[in-house]
Amino acid sequence: MLKYPIGIQTFEEIRNCGYVYIDKTAQVFRLASEGKYYFLSRPRRFGKSLLLSTLEAYFQGRRELFQGLAIEALEKEWTEYPVLRLDLGGEVYNAMDVLENKLGQTLEVWEQMYGIGKIPPSVSSRFTEVISAAVRKTGRKVVVLVDEYEKPIVDNLGNKELKEHFRSTLQGFYSVIKSQDSNIRFAFLTGVSRIGHMSIFSGLNNLNDISMDAPYADICGISEKELRDFLDDGVRAMAAANGISTEECYERLKRMYDGYHFCHGSIGVYNPFSLLLAMSKKEFGEYWYSTATPSFLVSFLMQENVNLNDLTLDHVRPRILTGTNAEIISPVTLLYQTGYLTIREYFPDTNEYLLGWPNREVESGFTESLAQLYIPKEEEVSEFSVNRFSQDLRNGDPEMFMQRLKAFMADNDYHVQGKAELYMQNTMYVFLKLLGQRVEVERHTANGRIDILIQTDRFVYIIELKRDKDPGNALDQIETKGYEWPFQADSRKLFRIGVSFSTKTRRIEEWKVEE
Repeated sequence: MLKYPIGIQTFEEIRNCGYVYIDKTAQVFRLASEGKYYFLSRPRRFGKSLLLSTLEAYFQGRRELFQGLAIEALEKEWTEYPVLRLDLGGEVYNAMDVLENKLGQTLEVWEQMYGIGKIPPSVSSRFTEVISAAVRKTGRKVVVLVDEYEKPIVDNLGNKELKEHFRSTLQGFYSVIKSQDSNIRFAFLTGVSRIGHMSIFSGLNNLNDISMDAPYADICGISEKELRDFLDDGVRAMAAANGISTEECYERLKRMYDGYHFCHGSIGVYNPFSLLLAMSKKEFGEYWYSTATPSFLVSFLMQENVNLNDLTLDHVRPRILTGTNAEIISPVTLLYQTGYLTIREYFPDTNEYLLGWPNREVESGFTESLAQLYIPKEEEVSEFSVNRFSQDLRNGDPEMFMQRLKAFMADNDYHVQGKAELYMQNTMYVFLKLLGQRVEVERHTANGRIDILIQTDRFVYIIELKRDKDPGNALDQIETKGYEWPFQADSRKLFRIGVSFSTKTRRIEEWKVEE
């Protein structure tokens, strides 16, 4: 039986205790052999800390931990270097002194390790002295590893004073790495996002950002090949427990947890935390999302009046994905860098990307978080539950569906502010996603976009929304634009629904249905 390293981020423990390890050591060797200064951003729970732990063990020359792995045949010397590892996670940076206290605690450990008696006044000068002392004591250059480099900044995106204070502190601290270049063998910094990257690293401008480099697309996470090579026994056990075939189990795992692409043309990568936890429990659950509820993301989207549907429709330039300015943050930048959106397609002629939800786990979890803001609580509108809406659609009853929808919209308390039309679009988007039907919002056709397309096994619903106009105008647009043409040879019954909503009341006023 396979032992899954759920939540274990220490390479030594994984290797010594017989846990499954997905071999990334060939990439570790390449990093160490081909460069000196690196930066990598990946979503939370994606294996960044384990990668740093692997690098730490490698540079400490701990050859015994790498027996049977790819790097064993590549590395000949196994030189031991002094390793300085800093982890800025595990703290809530909500006061001025939190960061300096955190840095001070880590520096104190290093100072004792390398026999530093006289302590310099600032964290930057203390860091400089630690590096120099480590070189003097060991006779070898220093390896610097930093985890969650930007957490103090991300924790304070809405607090300008704290954000600027932490930015200044981190900028001075990280600039030591560049000033001590002659004493540095290797430096690797990781974080969830690049936000703050530009200002924090202005004094450390020689970092090689490999976040979107193809050779390292799967340096964190698990590829399809790795899943089949290292975890096939686990997939077979999971399939048996769920009464499905092994291939069907692979397909369901892929739909739920695969789909992350960190550069154009790259292979898909599974979220390792969710995948391993699902295989351990033998259940297809939503695990990553429950441990990383993006409350700050949801609040940010509300404040920015974002059209939720456009997040997966608009083409974006590379600079949006690599956004680094903590003062001007695009919602797309934030969602991509934190793992809620991923690359779906690349258009070389225009150098643009199309983004999308990586998998069902992320889409479902994020939709449910948005629903808490856009949709009244279930217990307050139990008669308008999602199940009843779905039943109306499955039964081919658009009139009842619209009656429920009108009542549902009337019950909303409108605590989400902003443009009325955008509010209506976002509420419909979130609600229809929750239905679990085959729903497409703003479906592209040859002559325009269908506002809402819903498909069931027996019925097709084309819904056109018009603000402050007669619903007949919406039906006319469905006909003149030929929105139903793609379904002319379809045996399912088709309904055309024109809907009028008021920008003043933010409610559905009336509708008309045609078959």
